[in-house]
Amino acid sequence: MSRLTDEMRAAAAPIWEAQLAHPFVRGIADGSLDPVKFERWVRQDWLYLVEFARVFAWAAAKADRLTSMSWFASVLDLTLNTEMGLHREYAARFGISEAELDSEEMWPTTRAYTDFLVRTAAADDMAGLLAALLPCAWGYAWLGARLDEGGPPPDQRYADWIRQYAAPEFQEAAEWVRAELERVAGTVEGEERARLIDLFVLSSRYEHRFWDMCWSGESWQQE
Repeated sequence: MSRLTDEMRAAAAPIWEAQLAHPFVRGIADGSLDPVKFERWVRQDWLYLVEFARVFAWAAAKADRLTSMSWFASVLDLTLNTEMGLHREYAARFGISEAELDSEEMWPTTRAYTDFLVRTAAADDMAGLLAALLPCAWGYAWLGARLDEGGPPPDQRYADWIRQYAAPEFQEAAEWVRAELERVAGTVEGEERARLIDLFVLSSRYEHRFWDMCWSGESWQQE
């Protein structure tokens, strides 16, 4: 039987390739992204990361061994203090205070995605939790590594973005989550295996929609 995460990645391959080809991501890669669009990402991803951190807190609570509990706690720290620290630096370059970030309104896609993640973390088992969070951890590491192959863009903000997600610590974190999912659920078959793959694909779809949201903008107002 093939590895579960290999099957997940294959099922979501068109979505991942669409993310790599997305004009928002390509704009980061070559430095041409309109700063207004990138500012949308900074504001919405800040709110996303607050909720994503809650998922790691749930993971630490549900872990079946001390080693895993410790690792999830360390990634919770990485998210809150390293990744969000870079967001604070980005925001400062746009003249946005941390208070403004905290008071920002979640747009519909951000709300839908984070509600899905936190609900899954709270209500599902560890395998379901990991299947839902893996596309973000693995996907950003994959995008960072792919964009890093092209060299840094001229805009330092985008070069910093690529360097962060291509960094060894983020690559290793993504691989650890992948290995942990294989450990807790890699031998499942049938309907449960299909369910976990569906969770992975759904999160991947939300990841793609997040780029769309930041590219085009979004609001709760009726047309």
